[in-house]
Amino acid sequence: MFRGTSTAIVTPFTKDNKVDEGSLRRLVEFQEENGISTIVPCGSTGESAMLSHEEHIRVIEVVVDHVKKAKVMAGAGSNSTSEAVMLSKRAEDLGVDGLLSISPYYVKPTQEGIYRHFKAIAESVNIPVVVYNIPGRTASNITAETMLRMAEIDGICAVKEASGNLDQIKDIINRRPKGFEVLSGDDALTPALIRNGGDGVISVTANCLPGKMSGLVRALLDGDNVSADKLIAELAPVFEVLFVETNPIPIKYVMGRLGYGNGIPRLPLTELTEKNRTTVDGVLRNIGL
Repeated sequence: MFRGTSTAIVTPFTKDNKVDEGSLRRLVEFQEENGISTIVPCGSTGESAMLSHEEHIRVIEVVVDHVKKAKVMAGAGSNSTSEAVMLSKRAEDLGVDGLLSISPYYVKPTQEGIYRHFKAIAESVNIPVVVYNIPGRTASNITAETMLRMAEIDGICAVKEASGNLDQIKDIINRRPKGFEVLSGDDALTPALIRNGGDGVISVTANCLPGKMSGLVRALLDGDNVSADKLIAELAPVFEVLFVETNPIPIKYVMGRLGYGNGIPRLPLTELTEKNRTTVDGVLRNIGL
C-alpha cells in the first residue's frame, strides 16, 4: 500500500506564525515532481503537536486538495484514544488514503493498552492505518509481539518503525502476515531495513532531497547495490546533520532557506542555532543543494 518513499512533510509557517498554505501547496508539487509516492502531513516533522485541531485538519485538507498522483497518509495520532479516533474520522472524511497513528505518548500504556488503542482506531475508520513506533518520543516501545498481534487487526496495514532496534525490526519482518508492510522511520536505518526485507521509508530528508531519497529507496528495493551504495555515501552526512538538533528544527531551517515558510518551528521548539546553521549549510552545499 505504501511501499516506496513517503515524505513526512514540514508544515510551513508565515512570518506571523500562521500556516503558509501557498508554501504547503508548492511543497506538495515539489514532492510529486521528484518521485515521492506518498505525502505525510501532520506527523512529528509536521509539528502536529503544535497545531490546533482546526489547523491540523486544514493542513490535511490542503494537501488532499492539491495532490495529483501521490497518496496521502495523514498524521492523526494522539495519546488520547478518543482524540485519535476523532482526528482519524475527520481525515477519512477529507479523502486521505491512509492514516499514520503514533503510539500513545507520555501516558506510558501497557502493551495491552497499546493494542486496544490501535484496535479502536482501526475499527473507527474504513481506510488503512499505519502504526508509528518511536519510543524516543513516546516513552514506550511497541514490542514485536504486540506489533505482530496488531498486524492481524483488519485495517492495520503497516508499521513505521523508529525504535532504532534492528533486531526487533527484523523479527517483525520475518514473522509478519502477508501484505503487512514495514517502513523505516529513521532515514539512516533505511538501507539496513530494506536490505532485511522492509518496504520503504517515511522520510525527513525527502523534504529537501526528494529525488535522491526516492532514488535510494528504488535502488534498494530493486537490489541495485551499486547505485544504492553511491547514494548512501552521498546522503549519510545529510542524515546526520538533519538531526543535529531535535527534528524538525534542522529541516525547518533548510526548507525555509529553500523558500518554504519562515524556517522556524513553533515553541517550545526553537530556531536552529547559528553554529549548527553553518554546519547544515556546509553539508547541503557539498551535495549540491
